[in-house]
Amino acid sequence: MKPSNSHRPSIRRRAPRGTDLWRALVDPDQNPSARTRVFSDLLLAYPGRLTIIYFIMLVVIATVLLTLPVSSRSPGSTDPLTAFYTAVSALSTCGIPIVNSTEHWSVFGQCVILVSVQLGGLGVMTFASLIMLATARHLRASQRLRTANELGASALGETRDVLAVVFATTFIIEGITFAALFPGLFSINRGDWGQTAWEALFYAVSAYNNTGFTPDAAGLHVNNPAVGLPILLSAFCGTLGFPVLLNLARACRRRIPPRRWQLHTKLTLVTTFALVLCSLLWYVAVEWNNPRLYADADLGVKLQAALSAAVMPRSAGFDLSWVPELSDPTRVFMSMLMFIGGGSSSTAGGIRVTTLAVLVLTCRAALTGHGDVTAFRRRLPMRVVMMAVSVTLIFALLTFAASLALMFVTGKPLSDVLFEACSALSLGGYSVGVANAQEPATLVILALLMIAGRIGPTSVVYAISRPHATEAMRYPEESIIVG
Repeated sequence: MKPSNSHRPSIRRRAPRGTDLWRALVDPDQNPSARTRVFSDLLLAYPGRLTIIYFIMLVVIATVLLTLPVSSRSPGSTDPLTAFYTAVSALSTCGIPIVNSTEHWSVFGQCVILVSVQLGGLGVMTFASLIMLATARHLRASQRLRTANELGASALGETRDVLAVVFATTFIIEGITFAALFPGLFSINRGDWGQTAWEALFYAVSAYNNTGFTPDAAGLHVNNPAVGLPILLSAFCGTLGFPVLLNLARACRRRIPPRRWQLHTKLTLVTTFALVLCSLLWYVAVEWNNPRLYADADLGVKLQAALSAAVMPRSAGFDLSWVPELSDPTRVFMSMLMFIGGGSSSTAGGIRVTTLAVLVLTCRAALTGHGDVTAFRRRLPMRVVMMAVSVTLIFALLTFAASLALMFVTGKPLSDVLFEACSALSLGGYSVGVANAQEPATLVILALLMIAGRIGPTSVVYAISRPHATEAMRYPEESIIVG
């Protein structure tokens, strides 16, 4: 007679601990699949903490390397604060420079910056994917499968497959960008193969990771269409996020019509193109006849500048020369664009375009008297709406506090400090001169903003605690008056 289910001992799977990871790596008698499972469980159990540890370790290593005399072209070592700020700016993929990259840093120093940019971009996308998988563990089965499909994994335990998708997407796009940049840079460098290869590699990595660091002093080559257009397209792909790129690739391969694309892809593309169109119209209407910019330029140069200004400011800070010449209204408008940023699980920063879309859809539902937030005949979960509101509020408070602090320290007007704060927190990479190597307090404030913007509030939440599937107790409901 078989025992009934009620008499069977209950087996609860405990969360992995740090000793489990050590045992999985050093125990030779353990099954390889078991080691992989323990390592995967550890990554999904504490992705937020691993994000913070990963970023801090890289900042320390990059700072030490940049302070070495071999990293600088001038005799002696670089100031520790300058090295720290540059390391944070590179690893956060923000790219606000305080020294001329070509004149100050040696080839070794530029290599440290380039590797930091690559590791920063890969780390952010990787841990963002792990956080999505960790979140999906607490969802229904249908939602789990949908999340796994978005991340390129057939099962939620396939962490290795997710990481492979992230790395493959990154290196394929960077390789295509490198190949597209090589002919134009080869012509500019007058047949210098070594210099061309180095600049093409640097631009390819910086463009996809939406970082403003450039190998040619001020990024002047981006004004050349043969160089600027590949950089523009690569930076645009970087702002979409690899889940969107993966979904689009699958849709093209399987000939899936747009109406059957994933909701995340639809919202990202619609919001992104709407922001680009609004930016283009704003630049044409407000800055078209700005005498300090392109007073004697022809129509083609103006259109290229307008397109670059419509795409780049949300995350990629290439070519800083024209930013100080903008009018104050355009600086405030660009601050808003940088605050929004790019797509989720991308190299861009900001509150993300899908967060903006959720906020707009929530306002529409509230004003039309609907209880559900819907888009493209799909209902958004309440946890998504709550996360969108929380992220926006946190970013707004950080921007406000940092702007006040910068005004006290520098004495500059609100439009300048707001622009710089949004650029640092949202990893825009542009600057109007607030970041100054002669003002240590300013560098510390901006570095902290870049760290906060790169790690993000979601990682901090998952570092403190993991969400639970259900509430242990629900209190009675009572309405209040708002608005």
